[in-house]
Amino acid sequence: MSKRLDPRLSAAVLAARAAQLASRTLKRGGGTTYPGVLARRIDPKVLAKLSRKLARGSVAITGTNGKTTTTRMVSKILQTAGVEAVNNSTGANLVTGVTAALVSDSSLLGSPASEMGLFEVDEASVPKVASEAEIFLLAVLNLFRDQLDRYGELAYTAKVIASAFPNLPSDGTVVLNADDPLVASLGRGVERPVYFGVEDPALDTGSLQHIADSKDCPVCGTALRYDAVYFGHMGVYRCPNCSFVRPEPVYRATHVRMDGPRGTNFLLTTPEGEHEARVGLPGLYNVYNALAAAAVAGEAGIKTEVILRGLAEFGGAFGRVERVRAGEKEVFLLLIKNPVGFNEILRTFVASPAGEAGATSARHVLIAINDNHADGRDVSWLWDVDFEMLANAGAAPAGFHVSGIRAEDMSVRLKYAELPVRSVVPDRKEALLQALDATPPGETLYVLPTYTAMLELRQVLSDLGYTHPFWEE
Repeated sequence: MSKRLDPRLSAAVLAARAAQLASRTLKRGGGTTYPGVLARRIDPKVLAKLSRKLARGSVAITGTNGKTTTTRMVSKILQTAGVEAVNNSTGANLVTGVTAALVSDSSLLGSPASEMGLFEVDEASVPKVASEAEIFLLAVLNLFRDQLDRYGELAYTAKVIASAFPNLPSDGTVVLNADDPLVASLGRGVERPVYFGVEDPALDTGSLQHIADSKDCPVCGTALRYDAVYFGHMGVYRCPNCSFVRPEPVYRATHVRMDGPRGTNFLLTTPEGEHEARVGLPGLYNVYNALAAAAVAGEAGIKTEVILRGLAEFGGAFGRVERVRAGEKEVFLLLIKNPVGFNEILRTFVASPAGEAGATSARHVLIAINDNHADGRDVSWLWDVDFEMLANAGAAPAGFHVSGIRAEDMSVRLKYAELPVRSVVPDRKEALLQALDATPPGETLYVLPTYTAMLELRQVLSDLGYTHPFWEE
């Protein structure tokens, strides 16, 4: 590899590194996006140049839910395997965030410190990233209705993602969720798709939720028939009118055993056989994240025994499923962004029947709803969340604390569900302090924020000395 100086690349890296340092020093953010913007202005080819210097190429992970958690799971597995990987671990997942991560990992001469790139990528940004970066593996986790003001309908989003496939090398790999019909259908035009999925009849909910998105065959439009529904439109399905059927997953989870907030055990099947696996994160949605991480790592050449160790040692991604010790109390941050994800969090943490093995009772809950650009301006999706399940389960908290720019909207939704609202405080810092004060010592405050509200609340926890800034591991 040539060591010849590239003045334009060096100038881009230098300016971006200075901007990142200034951003963090002045506490104007983590410097996870603007350095990438600046670097690209100085050298529009900076992403292509830096990514092609990574000895083991790059992996991209996309989808509606779970990108950050899955990417961090893979990062932990690679770390366990002794593979140095650069990743945009803070969730800055546009092409500028990917660029910023690579710049941060590079010397002023443009030489990377890492040997592999590992990037979570916003669905709409996948074609741009794939056209510039050296991506040898692209994983698609799921497609749920999310931020319609930004993305439009799911079929369009799927086409956008699929348009990136031709930019992968001829021996590249596409990892797909077999249990998501729309995602699975993307494999029909791929030479070597690799699927992951769950196979556990005990997890069947019995029927599709009214908010299920991909209920129809993506090939012919006929209503799909489900043999099992796990959540949303995820499950085991087939089309009664054409040949479309759920593909056989190479990486699959069976015998799933939930252990409440403490984590989940399951039997993991890979090309190397069956193995007992554990991930210290709760909920079926994190089983899917773990499966995707296992598939990505496995297809990147990591042995199953290393994958199992990495999953077991993984502690969660900031703000997504993160526990923060706040003096004698605990704050449990659980990111929310769409109806399906919100429902799964409610089902896992709030509506667990008393006496159920591993059940948890979320007695103290703060919900913070923002409608900034990164959250999505349209908050009508709150009316699709099944808050009524809480009353039906007899497990509703004594009262919800509500905050955020759209705190009043959230309060109205809870009142229509006949759930008690304890306080409505739009200011995120004040709301968190009040909710913490109302949480007795030794108990947990469950915080359910949208993305920008999560960053604000986490900054408050950092300022109070309870955790580290979000850009630090």
